[in-house]
Amino acid sequence: MEAVLAGTPGKNGGTEAVKLTLQQLVAGDLSAADRLLPVVYDQLRSLADRMLRGGRPDHTLQPTALVHEVFLRMVHDDQRTWKDRAHFLNVCALAMRQILINYARDRGTDKRGGGWQRITLSGFSHEAHSLDVDAGALHAALEQLAQLNPRHYQVVVARFLGGLSVEEAALVLGVTERTVKRDWSAARVWLALQLKKAG
Repeated sequence: MEAVLAGTPGKNGGTEAVKLTLQQLVAGDLSAADRLLPVVYDQLRSLADRMLRGGRPDHTLQPTALVHEVFLRMVHDDQRTWKDRAHFLNVCALAMRQILINYARDRGTDKRGGGWQRITLSGFSHEAHSLDVDAGALHAALEQLAQLNPRHYQVVVARFLGGLSVEEAALVLGVTERTVKRDWSAARVWLALQLKKAG
């Protein structure tokens, strides 16, 4: 996923073209959205696929619908302040996660065992093997982390959900790469412990 999101050129242009299009959108040129969607669609679709992978097997929310809902939210957000492609994708990852949480709550699935599937988190634990966790438990742990340490939560969203590199996450969050590495390491340990307890 990192290779997909790490500033690789999209179908209709490179990183600079995306940055310019985002600047036009931030400035209020809504026609820029028509130029942006084809360039970031594949990355947004990959994000949606990744996030929906652990959801309810019977839900009706599909990756394409999630992508379009998030994109429309981004375009019509009055607080548009994206700096570049990485920042935009990180904000989209946050928005997708919130949509999925709301979707689960609306259907009463925020309780443990409410229809969430188990997912495997490769490379998330410092241990050699992957963690097999309940997706609902992951969402609950992320909500708890957001309350306990917002910056650690932002780093997890940027690195794990958004697939951003350390360098991109540092730029998006306005911190040093060293801070991202330290926060990412601490957050992974904390989340791994929480998910083992929940498992």
